[in-house]
Amino acid sequence: MMKRAYILIIASLLIAGCAGVEYVKDAPERVKAADWAKMQIISISMTEHKFTPSELVFKADMPYKLVLKNEGRDMHYFVSEGFFRAIALRKVQSISGEVKAPYLTAVEVYPGHIIELYFIPVRGGNYEFICTIAGHLENGMKGNIRIENSKPASPSPAPSYSTPSY
Repeated sequence: MMKRAYILIIASLLIAGCAGVEYVKDAPERVKAADWAKMQIISISMTEHKFTPSELVFKADMPYKLVLKNEGRDMHYFVSEGFFRAIALRKVQSISGEVKAPYLTAVEVYPGHIIELYFIPVRGGNYEFICTIAGHLENGMKGNIRIENSKPASPSPAPSYSTPSY
C-alpha cells in the first residue's frame, strides 16, 4: 500500500513538472544586463474585438517596451501564458505607477488607458495572445507573437572543389 502511494506521488510530481514551461529563472540578471537605451517600442491598439496589429515579432535578447492602448469602449485583457513564460519581465507601468514582478498571467487595460510592459524576449517560438472578456475571443480578438532567436544559424561551410589537372 505504501509503495503504491509513493508511485502516485512521484507520478503526480512528474505530471506537474511536465505540465508547462517554467518562467525565465534568470530574468533579474537578464534585465540588469540589458542596454535599455537600445529598447524598441511596439504599440498595440485594443478596440472591440480587435488587436491592431495582431501579429508581433520580437528578437530574443533585445529590450522592448510593449504599449497596450485600450482605444475601445470596453475593458480588455492581454493574455498570453506562453509569451509571459518566454520573457524576462522588467516592469509593468501606467500613468498611476509601476509594478515589478517576476512574471505575469494577464494584463487588464481599462477604456482610454495605457499600460506598458518592459521586457526581454528569451525563448524563441510562436505564442497566441487573446482577450478573455466574454465574447471577445469568439469575435476574433486574438493575435500571434513570434520571438525569433537572436543568433542566426551558422551557415554551412562552402563546399571545396579541386580543379582537375590535365
